[in-house]
Amino acid sequence: MASNDNHVLLFLSFSFLSLLQINSCMAQNVKGGYWFPDSGINASDIDSTLFTHLFCAFADLDASTNQVVISRSKARSFAAFTSDVQQKNPSVVTLLSIGGGGNGSIADDFASIASQPSSRKTFINSSIALARSNGFHGLDLDWQYPETDEKMANLGFLLHEWRAAVVAESASSGKDALLLSAAVYYTPHMSSTDYPVATMAASLDWINAMAYDFYGNWSSTTGPLAALYNPGNNVSGDDGVSAWIQANMPAEKIVLGFPFFGRAFTLTDAKNHGYFAPFTGVAISPDGSIKYNWITTYISQNSVTTVHDSKFGSAYCYSGTTWISYDDTQTISTKVAYARERGLKGYYAWHVAGDDNWILSQTAREASEDQQHKRWFRRWFWLVMLISIAIVILFIFGLIYYLRRRTLQSEGILGVIKGFNRRFKAMVHKVESPESSASNLQTFRYATLRAATNNFSSENKLGEGGFGPVYKGKLPTGQDIAVKRLSKTSNQGLEEFKNEVVLTAGLQHVNLARLLGFCTDREEKMLIYEYMPNGSLDFYLFDPTRKYLLDWEKRVQIIEGITQGLLYLQEYSNFTIIHRDLKASNVLLDKDMKPKISDFGMARIFRKGDLEANTGRIVGTL
Repeated sequence: MASNDNHVLLFLSFSFLSLLQINSCMAQNVKGGYWFPDSGINASDIDSTLFTHLFCAFADLDASTNQVVISRSKARSFAAFTSDVQQKNPSVVTLLSIGGGGNGSIADDFASIASQPSSRKTFINSSIALARSNGFHGLDLDWQYPETDEKMANLGFLLHEWRAAVVAESASSGKDALLLSAAVYYTPHMSSTDYPVATMAASLDWINAMAYDFYGNWSSTTGPLAALYNPGNNVSGDDGVSAWIQANMPAEKIVLGFPFFGRAFTLTDAKNHGYFAPFTGVAISPDGSIKYNWITTYISQNSVTTVHDSKFGSAYCYSGTTWISYDDTQTISTKVAYARERGLKGYYAWHVAGDDNWILSQTAREASEDQQHKRWFRRWFWLVMLISIAIVILFIFGLIYYLRRRTLQSEGILGVIKGFNRRFKAMVHKVESPESSASNLQTFRYATLRAATNNFSSENKLGEGGFGPVYKGKLPTGQDIAVKRLSKTSNQGLEEFKNEVVLTAGLQHVNLARLLGFCTDREEKMLIYEYMPNGSLDFYLFDPTRKYLLDWEKRVQIIEGITQGLLYLQEYSNFTIIHRDLKASNVLLDKDMKPKISDFGMARIFRKGDLEANTGRIVGTL
């Protein structure tokens, strides 16, 4: 009945909403930190309760064998790392980080290994074996930096093959797949080249954006800035995050780097100590870097003035001509809130040994949990709102159904039967000929479609459903099309073919797939649709990697589009049309990821005011 179909519309909309909501919440947020043996503390001393992920740095490269190795001096501490940190937090996840630093020889070794398929395979297999034998849950690539187009392309090959090998190893061993991450420059644009963002998004579980030290040339004329700024370029961590997202790296795959260290400079004039004050060079250490726990000691032992600058989101202190920029607890809280607001996967610290009695780590953890509580509150609020709206809509539809039923009863049962019989005959007559009902459609010749699809080659095949295979084609005009070819073994047939032509010929809506024409030449039955470059919704929803390409905003847009399409079919088209086979594979996505409902072979049509259509067939496809 019409009321039941309205209920179905609501049910499907909320089903899509629930599915998208569940998928958006599956990924675990990262609260991470790096540790290395010479950092000043043992792995067993780390307060691992403050972290979800810990990176053990760094495994080395053997340039002669192309293998990942652990030096003899690190072997014992690396082998015990996971068990050491899990004593305080059994659920903490550990990753073995490979490479590290901007050392020229390491970068050259990475470039050499990534340049050949055989050396990449050796590197990948040895890394997986090393991670498994030492009890790590994942691998982290720290190649700083692939500075040419060729090296960036080879990095993409390496990551793609790494992911394939990890998946294959998991399938053969029966163990959970190793996590894959990579430490990257703060922006996807580096010098004259760009990272292979699409491959990285598909191959990695996340990237560690080093948005804490831009390795720029410190200028003596512009003055020192906080550790998140490069004085020469005046760029920020937000610039980098925004650039990654604009380059189509999903926000939920970006982990923001926090510095547990600061930078020290020697001011030119002790009285001029602002962010843009001139300086003569770095201070205290050869490169000016100082761990946070040393900074707190320096502050306590000297006559120091500390300032928190809200404009630059960082703290600094000065004593005489010594000026130090660093992150304090207030800065860390601000950055955690920023990561949450941008929808990032989390944060990581370089490095955990720089903390002072775990003050910064504790602050980050508490700020993250507070943000998470606020986020869950907002989700529950909107859930209650949606349920309330659904109840109101159900009440309205129920009232409409009641009023319609009263009207029908007042007309008398005989009048209803006669009216239904007349409308049914008109509808049967209407579907007698697709050509007569679809005069506005183009009739395609078989030869045209065969040429457009390269003789229906497997390379052009987009998929296959109950109707038959679907091919991508290009017309002589240059227009891309999708060709649905009725298979001779299809469990659907002429009725569904006619049904789809008749129903879709007159439908015009932005959320319905547009039928361009059909072909009934040489016993062939084909439907020609506009081509959807982003495929179907199930291609993203049920893929462990591609689902991250759908952020919450896109998911809501898809839900709204599907609902608008269904509402048009059932309320605003000339006839009431019940799709009867709506599922993710029948929702196509155009170049802007806008949804379009397709496949009307199982649909049923009603005139306005009709209550039901009789059918003995079981409908729907898997």
